[in-house]
Amino acid sequence: MDEALAADYRAADYLAWVEPAEWARLAPDRPLPPALQAVVGEAAWGFVTACNPRSERCTDEENRAAQRELLAALRRHPATVRVLPAIGLGGDGWHEPSLFVVGPDTAALDALMRRFGQHAYLHGRGDAPARLRWTPPAG
Repeated sequence: MDEALAADYRAADYLAWVEPAEWARLAPDRPLPPALQAVVGEAAWGFVTACNPRSERCTDEENRAAQRELLAALRRHPATVRVLPAIGLGGDGWHEPSLFVVGPDTAALDALMRRFGQHAYLHGRGDAPARLRWTPPAG
C-alpha cells in the first residue's frame, strides 16, 4: 500500500453521529468514545463508506448513489443491529459521507468494502481500540 495514502487514512478524523445531538470522534488504535461504547456494547462494528472507490474522486451524484446502495446492503445484512450517519474528514478539506455500523464482522465488512472498491476502513469489537483494516483482495 502507498505510504502516503496510509498516512492520510491514519491522520483523518472519523466522526459518528450519536443521538441526541453529538458527534463522537474515532481514531485508529484508540478506544471508542464512551457515547459509542454505549451504542456498541460488545458487538462488532465498522466505520465504512462507499464514496470515492479506489481513492479516486467521483461526482457527488455517483457518491450519493453508492452510499445509498451501501446503506441498503447494510440494512439487509442479518447481523446489522444499527447504522449511524458518519463522516470522514481529512486535513486538506477532504470529506466523505460515511456510516458507523454495529453488528457485521470483518468478513462481512471486507466483502462489502471489496464490492464498493474501498482500500480500508475502521473496525473493532466492543470497547477494544479501533483498528484501521486494509481491505484484503478477493480469494
